[in-house]
Amino acid sequence: MSQLDLSGCKKRKRGERVFKFKVFGERGYPAELNGLTFQENVRALLEYGQVESGVCGEMASWSFQLEVRRHPLLHLFLFVVEEPIELSLELRCKHCQYIGWGHHMICNKKYHFLLPSKSGSAEYCKSNVIELQGEGHSLHGVFHSNGFGHLLCINGSESGSDLPGYQIMEFWDRLCSGLGARKMSLKDVAKKKGMDLRLLHAVAYGKPWFGHWDYTFGRGSYGVSQEMYQNAVKAIQNIPLSLIAHQPGYQSFQQNDIQILLPRYQLLSGHSLITVGDLFHFMLELKFRIPKECSSIGSNYPGIMSDASCRWSPKRVEMAIHVVVEALKRAEYRWVSRQHVRDVARAYIGDTGLLDFVLKSLGNHMVGKYFVRRCLNPVTKVLEYCLEDVSRPFPKQEAAFPISEPRLKPQQTISRAQLVKDMFCMYKNILGNHNVITNTRVLGTIPMAARVILDSKHLVKEYYSGETSKNYETNKQTIYCSVILANGGTSTGPDEVATPYHRFVLRNNAAFDELRCEVEKTFREIYFGLRNFIAESVRNMNFKGSDLVFKTVKPGSKIAFEGKQEGTYGVICEGLMAVDCVCGAKDDDDGERMVSCDVCQVWQHTRCVQVPEDDEIPNVFVCSACEKHILSFRSLP
Repeated sequence: MSQLDLSGCKKRKRGERVFKFKVFGERGYPAELNGLTFQENVRALLEYGQVESGVCGEMASWSFQLEVRRHPLLHLFLFVVEEPIELSLELRCKHCQYIGWGHHMICNKKYHFLLPSKSGSAEYCKSNVIELQGEGHSLHGVFHSNGFGHLLCINGSESGSDLPGYQIMEFWDRLCSGLGARKMSLKDVAKKKGMDLRLLHAVAYGKPWFGHWDYTFGRGSYGVSQEMYQNAVKAIQNIPLSLIAHQPGYQSFQQNDIQILLPRYQLLSGHSLITVGDLFHFMLELKFRIPKECSSIGSNYPGIMSDASCRWSPKRVEMAIHVVVEALKRAEYRWVSRQHVRDVARAYIGDTGLLDFVLKSLGNHMVGKYFVRRCLNPVTKVLEYCLEDVSRPFPKQEAAFPISEPRLKPQQTISRAQLVKDMFCMYKNILGNHNVITNTRVLGTIPMAARVILDSKHLVKEYYSGETSKNYETNKQTIYCSVILANGGTSTGPDEVATPYHRFVLRNNAAFDELRCEVEKTFREIYFGLRNFIAESVRNMNFKGSDLVFKTVKPGSKIAFEGKQEGTYGVICEGLMAVDCVCGAKDDDDGERMVSCDVCQVWQHTRCVQVPEDDEIPNVFVCSACEKHILSFRSLP
């Protein structure tokens, strides 16, 4: 397992540059990332990094110190490791195979971008190594030198990171856009509170959680196609709640069962929730609007404690807050003026400056199970406060209201903890109840559709295709070129391999000889199998080397150079597996557990051939087709 030695990173130079986390990777910060290729942009970025000599073996490494916030101070370290193919533990990239890029040529380099977990903490500073192959980082993404890459892991605050998952994802998205990435893939296995986010968000929003950053269906496991995925999402979203409410098979065995929860959120919404999609969409949106419960000012109110005017210790501030809350609890009226609260609290807190600071900072904050509201009285023009208990249970008689009957929105609130508990109950009983017994054909589709959505975990985003970029220099034009290697066949690869199209910017009077030199130089630098590539001709075109490019082809056109490589580098493509499973999957590995037939060497999913997940893969396996063929042989006399 590759490891990065951080012992040399602990002693940072005084005055070393610190970058702002929230804008790092945007155009112009820290570098003008406007190169034509991903390689050029990475080189421009790494010029601003701290070179980490002697770390990670022979691999070149850099670090960037990122400031997340100043009060309280939080700095993170972004590490970039350049992995040449000669030092790589695996020649082929399994993630390329999983997303369907197994036909891509192997690149000369990979670039690992890592945000280690707790990289600003004392525990982190005591560590000397980072595992390049681990999944415990806050962020680990890898780019191939051709601009394609993979997001390997994201771990938010629930996994011990200093940052929530959405902030890490926004950081990653900025990096990919700024560096000019081509396409990025990821395996969506994100969970929260026991719920698969790709299923929960697909039902609520019609797209996975990563879809908020425009990641879409890339490739399904077990033969799932994009059309199957879209149909499955629509099928669950459009199921009427009235069917579930009156279906015996969907009764929950918990106290807060569906018969109580559905009317509760029907009333809370203030409008009619008709379908399953409406229900989960409303619950997720409601979760974002409810403030998080807090019980300790020192650990849960960093915004108040980081106020420049706060000169008191966390213990004194917390004590003052609880005095104010108790004063609001004992108030005769629901809304109390600021002066009244201040006068009552002065009997316990003699420091009026501390009281004024707390009253100024406490408005619209949670304290334990109470929400402190503050507003300006429109008549008296005086600030007033009130206290709301957000943990009050809903009355049981809510279940008596029919779901379809419109009611006024109740003047009640719900805590975030209760909402998450109710959401998990709904998720488990509606989406996760695969053993439900029902005579309704519509409800019987839920387990099957949910399985299709869960099997659609490989997502992809196209950041830059090359065709939408504009060239603002009046004396230059753009053309897109790929390489076709006719003699690239090996015993395990195709007889002809081609690269994706890459963008080239040339002078208006550039000749084909100049373009050929640029193509050879660029593709030799990017691809392992083209290090000695020689371009010989352009497919379906006849020209002389002195002919002008843009008099022969239009600017923005695509052309393919044919040629050969001098010498041999063995396997030059990521490689394809012979897959022909009963689920319909063909051509390549999709990342699921598989077994190979010992007769025909074709791979199939263990789930599809009834090998239990907990059992080991059998040492000898014969597929059903070969088994039938064997049984058809005549027995020996």
